[in-house]
Amino acid sequence: MILTVTLNTALDITHRVPALRPGASHRVAEVAERPGGKGVNVARVLAALGHEATVTGFAGGLTGRLLREGLTATPGLTDALLPVSGTTRRTIAVVDELSGTTTQLNEPGPVVSPAEWQAFQEAYADLLAGAAAVALCGSLPPGVPVGAYAGLVRTARAAGVPVLLDTSGEPLRRGIAARPDILKPNADELAELTGSHEPSRATRDARRRGAGAVVTSLGPDGVLAVTSGGSWHATPPARLRGNPTGAGDSLVAGLLSGLVEHLPWPDRLARAVALSAATVLAPTAGEFDRAAYEELLRRTVVTNEAEAA
Repeated sequence: MILTVTLNTALDITHRVPALRPGASHRVAEVAERPGGKGVNVARVLAALGHEATVTGFAGGLTGRLLREGLTATPGLTDALLPVSGTTRRTIAVVDELSGTTTQLNEPGPVVSPAEWQAFQEAYADLLAGAAAVALCGSLPPGVPVGAYAGLVRTARAAGVPVLLDTSGEPLRRGIAARPDILKPNADELAELTGSHEPSRATRDARRRGAGAVVTSLGPDGVLAVTSGGSWHATPPARLRGNPTGAGDSLVAGLLSGLVEHLPWPDRLARAVALSAATVLAPTAGEFDRAAYEELLRRTVVTNEAEAA
């Protein structure tokens, strides 16, 4: 089982409009609604790849109930979310079909009480006993300590469970010091962490700060990975137009599935990049176009970088 942690779960709502014009009224051509949050998206992709995935974090209120109903309807997913007194947030993605761009609106999430946070930590430790790997994903809801991910990383390492961290800002800065096995920032998050806007230098710097491996998402330019065994740049065969929401989560799913299957790093990276690109082609976050994935996997290029880790 692969465990994904989404402390700030969401109900993802995607609107598609012919053209988005600020200040104007729009007729929505299509609406999609499904469970969301980074770790939930990761788990959905893992399940589609044939892995058992368990989702944990918080859910509350009417939105949380709708989210959990959606999880129950998804084959291969186990719901281990904990109740919270507040209401789970919504995220709104507006896809402009004319330009191909997506505008994202993210609510802050419910306030988590100290008792709710303590209950989560106890449940998380129990879930680790059956996990082959764990992903800690996304933002922190109000009330959760800024060092939360650092503590969860340490708990996983003490249990002997490989841990991937995908967050940003101060939670990322504190989390990397706890030495996660894999860190998955994007270029902007990495620049904020290291002060460097040169991806190769920044990725090596981030790894020196404590991560076992750093896999930096470069958007349409693929990923740059620095590990104990070497450095690679994996790129998709072409720039793809579509909805990028959830592409980074599919990348995480590719890395985690490759980890538990003991694939060599180049194969893990090729899978991760192909999944990420195939998600851009899917209409909704947390899904990927399987036919496109299989084709992209064959054509993804992985280059051994001259600079070693």
